[in-house]
Amino acid sequence: MALIDLGNTLFTIILVLAIILIFAKGVVIVQPYQQALEIRLGQYKGRLNPGFRWVIPFITEVIKIDLRTQVMDVPRQEVITKDNSPTNVDAIVYVRVVDPEKSAFEVSNFRMATVALAQTSLRGIIGDMELDEILYNRELINNRLRDILDRETDQWGVKVERVEIKEVDPVGAVKQAMTEQTAAERERRAAILRADGEKRSAILTAEGMRQSMILEAEGDRQSKILRAEGDRKSRILQAQGEAQGLRILSLGSRPLDKKAITVLSLDALKQMSDGQATKIIFPFELSGLIKQSARFLGEEAEELIDEDWKEITLDESILGKSPAEEGIEDAAEYVKEIEKKIQTLEDPTTPVNGESPNPADNPFVNLE
Repeated sequence: MALIDLGNTLFTIILVLAIILIFAKGVVIVQPYQQALEIRLGQYKGRLNPGFRWVIPFITEVIKIDLRTQVMDVPRQEVITKDNSPTNVDAIVYVRVVDPEKSAFEVSNFRMATVALAQTSLRGIIGDMELDEILYNRELINNRLRDILDRETDQWGVKVERVEIKEVDPVGAVKQAMTEQTAAERERRAAILRADGEKRSAILTAEGMRQSMILEAEGDRQSKILRAEGDRKSRILQAQGEAQGLRILSLGSRPLDKKAITVLSLDALKQMSDGQATKIIFPFELSGLIKQSARFLGEEAEELIDEDWKEITLDESILGKSPAEEGIEDAAEYVKEIEKKIQTLEDPTTPVNGESPNPADNPFVNLE
């Protein structure tokens, strides 16, 4: 009896465990980024939304589809370009499932199918382009490949979001030729830049020399003008000085009579004779000087003042305007004093500035 009770207990435990295992077998957890498809006995029943779901175990198949954007790497492959340049090309494709039923029922493996389609399409696109176009027009290749893949994968419920060419690597010989071409192109550009720099340098140098010559000529012209202006002023001042000196000399010599001139001439002869020169040149007529000396010694008396001096008229305009006004004013004062003395000699009784002159003050009255 005890054995029967023990057997019943074990059967009950086994039955409970079996029920639990069967129930657990039907539990399905769908993630938020997934979409599950329920297939029971070979018949599609519908979608299972994310969360906790339970299906009939053993007769129900659940296919989970990832709805996130997936990255597929297109393997590296060698492609012959339009200009017969072997080139290694690879790419990356970004796809996303938009129709879970099509991705599960229309194609056995949409990932493998998409990668294979990308390889063949890329080979066709690269084959229709030259190597230089491939290197410079990657964006064009990306857009064309994306359009082709998106059109073909639309029936699989897959959306191709983006395609990027990872690397375009020509084979060794082609790469070496490209390297040489690039080096030659850079040398050409460098030569052009050097030539342009030399040309600009020559232009700037010539322009600098031209401006320098212009400035030098302008400076020389201004210097000559200033020098000529200074020379002109110097000559004017020198001429004014000589004119003033001649006027002062003429005014000072007016009261001199022939006797005084004779004395001065004899004194000049004395000074000339004191030298050690063996030849003496006389700047005047010696016979006239001797005759005048004889008259001075008492043979004949001369008048005090020569009448010819009265006809001399001095022109004030010969003095002009001098920058050195102080010296001119002093000379003018001295000239006025001499004119007063001359007026006194000509007419001792004539008042000068309202005052009657004293004959005794005339130094030339009693010359004899």
